[in-house]
Order: sequence, then structure tokens, then C-alpha cells
Amino acid sequence: MTLLAGIRSRIIDTDRLHVGILERDGDDAAADTTVVLVHGNVSSSLFWQEVMQDLPSDLRVIAVDLRGFGLTESLPIDATRGVRDFSDDLHATLTALGLDAAHLVGWSMGGGVVMQYALDHPVLSLTLQAPVSPYGFGGTRRDGSRLTDDDAGTGGGGANPDFVARLQAGDTSEEAQTSPRSVFRSGYVAPGYTSAHEDLWVESMNTTSTAEGNYPGDGVASQNWPGFAAGTIGVLNTMTPRYFDTSGIVDLAVKPPVLWIHGTADAIVSDTSFFDLNYLGQVGVIPGWPGADVAPAQEMVSQTRDVLDAYRAAGGEVTEVELEGVGHSPHLERPAQFRRALLQVIGYLDRPADPAPPTENIILSSSD
Repeated sequence: MTLLAGIRSRIIDTDRLHVGILERDGDDAAADTTVVLVHGNVSSSLFWQEVMQDLPSDLRVIAVDLRGFGLTESLPIDATRGVRDFSDDLHATLTALGLDAAHLVGWSMGGGVVMQYALDHPVLSLTLQAPVSPYGFGGTRRDGSRLTDDDAGTGGGGANPDFVARLQAGDTSEEAQTSPRSVFRSGYVAPGYTSAHEDLWVESMNTTSTAEGNYPGDGVASQNWPGFAAGTIGVLNTMTPRYFDTSGIVDLAVKPPVLWIHGTADAIVSDTSFFDLNYLGQVGVIPGWPGADVAPAQEMVSQTRDVLDAYRAAGGEVTEVELEGVGHSPHLERPAQFRRALLQVIGYLDRPADPAPPTENIILSSSD
């Protein structure tokens, strides 16, 4: 693993599996505030390192590898539990670290994991960065109702086999549109984004386990367009609407404050997602689309907004930060805005100032 300055890794033994985490040199395990960062699909904790370097030194910051990613064991994933295998692993990790509650940050699929966590355990705040819709990925109408009984067009059967093969091979090239590097450039960030750490982001993607029961998961034949439906094991099936629904956060008795931060140029989580097969059918990329009455594109961002509006109406605190021209990775593309919004939701910016605080930890650049 490639680690940036001040970041270290270790393995945590939990009662469920061995979990890889990243921590910062010098962080105090007894710090008043702990922030836990949860990555998304086809990535790992490595993606959080710049954020970890940039957050104030009096916080405790931990980035966790989900099952089958990074340094965490690649045990099979029971998709019929939704993302609960991931959420339960996270709880086991925080328990092993002696953390009763923390501020949780979830990116993409990780947003779904931390929403599920909040349904099952106390949390101090939720930061949802470009999160999967509360109704899962694909196969639903605006109100979250399922399009078909078998969730046709969703799950493991929709993964590109060449992309999976390149992940398995650890491909770092840019020779094909299906290479991890090309997918990062076209899907994870908006056009024009560049980084000196791109090799590190590709390294993170290539930690994805393609063993049976991990990424992408299985699929089954379907009589519904486009001819396949969700299976029962593996990563992509955890987010199919039959198994995944975190809209119940609206009914939480104790509602943690929520930050929703996302970009307007997100190619993955969008009302017009290029990773939604129904939308690809609508624009003619996949032939035979049966029409919007049968297979409408999933309005992912609108669904999230509807649920969070209901959360607010039920007494919860929600802050939305929408970043113009930003893709699927605000923490990489607009780090200063991400940092400020996160520090606001965890209450850090409301603290009384220390007598002599480190300047670099409290002044945010407006140039990002």
C-alpha cells in the first residue's frame, strides 16, 4: 500500500473478520471527536488520505476498508442483507477500537453503509458524499417503488466483464475505456480534474476483491428487459432495491445532523446516470429499451433529496452542499469546500478557539 506522509495502516481483529484501517501519526485515541471515513465501491481507504492529512490535528480520524477492499478480508457478502454485512463489520471495528459512537462519513456505496449503520446504531453525525440513493442503485421509480419483482437490470449481472478482469489483473494502463484508470477519469471525477496522486487512486481501485461473493456478484436470467436480474451474493447485489432501503432514517427517534455533499457533474449517482442501464437504454446505448413507462431511469439525486426533505420535516437537521461542475468525488475535486462542510456538521467550527491554534488547521483556502 502506498501511504502519504503522516498516515499509517494496521489490521484490527474483530469478532467478524480482520479489518484494515488507516490512522494518522499522533492522533489521540482519547480525543473528544472521532471521524470515521467509509469509502465507496471499487475503492478503499487509500482514497481518504488527502482528507486525513488536511483535517485538524486535535481530531481522531480513521479510514476503514470495507469487506473485500483494501486490507480487509474478502469474505463472501450476503447481498440478501443489503449492505448490513458492511455495516455490521463497521460496527465490529468501532467496537474493537472502543468507540461507542462517532461522526461517520460515507462516500457513494459508503453513504449507504453509514445510513444503514445509523438505522442500527447511534451516530453523532452523517456526512453523505455522492451517496447511493436511499432506495438503492437502479430499478426504482421516484417514490422508491420497484419496477419489477426481480429487479431486472440491476446487480452483479450488469458489471462489465472486461473491467472485472482488469481489476483482477491489477491493470494500471489507460489503453481501454474499461481499465480502472480510464473508469476513474470518466466516472469518479469531472472532466479536467488532475492529480499527482492518480496512481494511488488506481492502486486503491485495484484492491477490489473479485473472488466469488465479492465484486461484482452474481446475476440471474430475467424475462424482463434487459434480460438479467439481481443475484444474492456480492457487492452490486447489496444495493438492489429488493435488499436495500435506508429511507427509514426519516423515522429515527434520535436524528443525527446530516450533511449531503455532491456535484452537479456526477456521472455515477445522478438522475441521468451513465451507470444506470435504464438510462443507457433511454439514450440508445443499450438496444431494445421498452420505454419510460416500463423502465424509467432512476432519479437518484431526486430520491435522496425527497428522503432528506422528509428527514428535515420530521425534525432532523440537513445541510445540502451542491458543487457546480464537480463529479463523484468532492473530497478530491473540491477539498477545501468538503473540509469546511464536514467540520461544520461535526460542530468543530462552533468550538471556542484555542489560545494559539495552528493557523493551517483553521484557515480554509477559498481558491479550491
